[in-house]
Amino acid sequence: MLHEVINWLLATILKMGYPGIFLLMAMESSVIPIPSELVMPPAGYWAAEGKMNIFVAIVCGTLGSLVGAYANYFAAHYLGRPLVLRYGKYVGITEHKFAKVEAFFHKHGEISTFIGRLLPVVRHLISLPAGLAGMNHWKFSFYTLFGAGIWCTVLAWIGYIIGENQDLIMRYSHQAVIGVVIFSVLLVTVYVWLHRRRSR
Repeated sequence: MLHEVINWLLATILKMGYPGIFLLMAMESSVIPIPSELVMPPAGYWAAEGKMNIFVAIVCGTLGSLVGAYANYFAAHYLGRPLVLRYGKYVGITEHKFAKVEAFFHKHGEISTFIGRLLPVVRHLISLPAGLAGMNHWKFSFYTLFGAGIWCTVLAWIGYIIGENQDLIMRYSHQAVIGVVIFSVLLVTVYVWLHRRRSR
């Protein structure tokens, strides 16, 4: 059964092609729970087979992630913000507290967006506070593309190197997640240290 699922997944990605990668990664980056581990590694596999270009696949996946992230961004900015300001006081979110969240994201939005794009679960949600705070579009786009590009590249190359062995793909995908989390913790530690040093 696992072998049939793998074959179906590989065939689906190949049939959908680059537009499919773009669409699926856009969905993955929004609130629709499509694991990127099921999209980018098969694309890498087909690149190894000579039926796709790995760099084009990575670009499509990264741009799709940006589009999905913006869907969350605009939803939070134009729908969530008025709701939070109007009804937030009933759940303990006063206008003063919301202003603090906005100030934090205006000050640390870049590192938050970049790190968020690398982390499981957070990857789907980080665009929401960015939209609520009205983060600068150039900065949001740059750090979203940067983080999503790294993640898509890692997954695509895992598929390229390992091939259709789903067990190995999942194992190395989990190891990649652990590595990214460790990298993120180190990066945040350095960021906090530099920020405190400047404050002094």
